[in-house]
Amino acid sequence: MHSQLSPHRADRVDLPGRAGPVAALRAPAAGADTGATALLVPGYTGSKEDFAPLIDPIADAGLEVVAIDLPGQYESPGPLAESEYRPGALGAVLAELVGELTADGRRVLLVGHSYGGLVARGAVLAQAPVTGLTLLSSGPAELPASDRRVALEQGEPLLRAQGVEALHRFTAARAARTARWALIPQELKGFYRERFLRSTAAGLLGMGDSLRTEPDLVAKLARSLRSSGTPCLVVCGELDDAWSAATQRDMAERLDADFAVLEGVWHSPNTEAPEALLATLLPTWRAWLSA
Repeated sequence: MHSQLSPHRADRVDLPGRAGPVAALRAPAAGADTGATALLVPGYTGSKEDFAPLIDPIADAGLEVVAIDLPGQYESPGPLAESEYRPGALGAVLAELVGELTADGRRVLLVGHSYGGLVARGAVLAQAPVTGLTLLSSGPAELPASDRRVALEQGEPLLRAQGVEALHRFTAARAARTARWALIPQELKGFYRERFLRSTAAGLLGMGDSLRTEPDLVAKLARSLRSSGTPCLVVCGELDDAWSAATQRDMAERLDADFAVLEGVWHSPNTEAPEALLATLLPTWRAWLSA
């Protein structure tokens, strides 16, 4: 079973960030180095470990891998203001990190999963010098009406009144009612709990609010990608329960981006079906790098 606990060769490092060090997993390219870095950005309540199953295969394909915790997530400290966790603000932080990674001439392939896709979009709009953008299980705007959105709406007052631990109890109780939760090993459940409790309240509030208010910036992103000549790929699971596959297909068309849908996969192809995801990512990235 692939998961956040899948083994990999990456080292745990800290990268410079305006709100404090950015926790990362970093693995050098193995074999022939393409001179490119895959920068992997997680979603709401996620972390760098969400990309654990992808790290070694991407490195083996000749790319350096850097997977991060966004500010306020897990092992990355973050700012105090909720507004600093909106996609535009975090996008500016991410753009600075891209600048650091490209300072020695390396090219950056930016990947954003779910909320991380909104942040990656913010980075591109902040003029991050990326060679390619991949939006993974992400959408054009706020979450549509769904169980995920209901959980955010119900969880916010609880978080404000009682703190992160109370919100975790609430989300864990909701998860425990699903059939999939029973299949998750106890060690992995323990990791989910640890990273949730180590995330900041301000970050959870700011990101959670943004998931209910983010405007549609697809046209603006399309203009930015077009003017810079930056290619884009949109990938999602057929059964995505955050933004539907149809919604993401429409977004890809508006961006003039490549689109791929993974059969039988939900919201997290990186852990649910990493082999199928890599079969889409790696050939696309090779084409971008050789163009």
